[in-house]
Amino acid sequence: MRKIGNKGIFRRTLALAAGAVLAMGLLAGCGQQEEPATVRIGGLKGPTSMGLVFLKEQAENEEAKEDYAFTMATAADELLPLMIKGELDIALVPANVAGVLYQKTEGGISVIDINTLGVLYMVSGDSSVSDMESLRGRTIYLTGKGTTPDYVLQYLLTANGMDLSDCTLEYRSEASEVAALLAEQPEAIGLLPQPFVTAACAQNEALSVVLNMNEQWDLVQGEGGSRMVTGVTVVRDEFLEEHPEAVRSFLEEHEASTQAINTDPEKGAQLVAAAGITANEAIAMKAIPECNITYIDGKEMQQALSGYLQVLFDQDPASVGGALPGEDFYYIP
Repeated sequence: MRKIGNKGIFRRTLALAAGAVLAMGLLAGCGQQEEPATVRIGGLKGPTSMGLVFLKEQAENEEAKEDYAFTMATAADELLPLMIKGELDIALVPANVAGVLYQKTEGGISVIDINTLGVLYMVSGDSSVSDMESLRGRTIYLTGKGTTPDYVLQYLLTANGMDLSDCTLEYRSEASEVAALLAEQPEAIGLLPQPFVTAACAQNEALSVVLNMNEQWDLVQGEGGSRMVTGVTVVRDEFLEEHPEAVRSFLEEHEASTQAINTDPEKGAQLVAAAGITANEAIAMKAIPECNITYIDGKEMQQALSGYLQVLFDQDPASVGGALPGEDFYYIP
């Protein structure tokens, strides 16, 4: 009888101990779910990060829903290794760079929104430039060969029935070089992104925007076609799987921040200049309305972006990483 009693006591003690361990495990699990994650965000000092500045201010004032840590870079090449090594969770990068990153991580990232549409404009003091056809026989100055502006221009020229031999494309290494050339020679024609467009026109009043490349793209694509996309926001899939609520919160706050800069460009200009994205508030104030800062997600994002990447891929597969991203590239909540 004594042995049986001891067995019963042992079993009850074991059950209680197991229950305590299980309860502790459940509490630990709950603690992990409730513990907020620090969302590490990387952005570029350009239009792609302009829609982020109100959220950045909220985070600095501890008014944001999540705990955000921001890294600002001058080139996308600085952000890619940080995403690959898992040192950033979310990054705002050029659209084609997102494709490259998808390939480098073997499908380990997803695009969650479009943050900037086209920011390219044809600038000149020559008012005879009014459409793509009027560029026939002209010299156009633009940044480096094999870059996104180059691909966009070549696509629009051929889509308008011209051969590349119909124009002379003169390449410069930096947009600032094209802007400086136009300031000295306003009769020349240059393809520039914002905010360099605003800066160039401010330096020489003879200069103005003669062609909006967004409009030219839309004319070629037609209703329901792709859009000219400058910047997108991507997330590491591992972070998305572990912290889906944090990503959803970011998307809500990113959208609100984007709306804020478009409705309050005056305050936005202060924040943009303070972040070092533009040289000063005056340039930011003029540039913001022309930067096509936006927030597009879901199916609309996929339609706009997939067609744009297809255009780049058709010209040079390496521009998007050697292959088009798969369906899993597009995060559709």
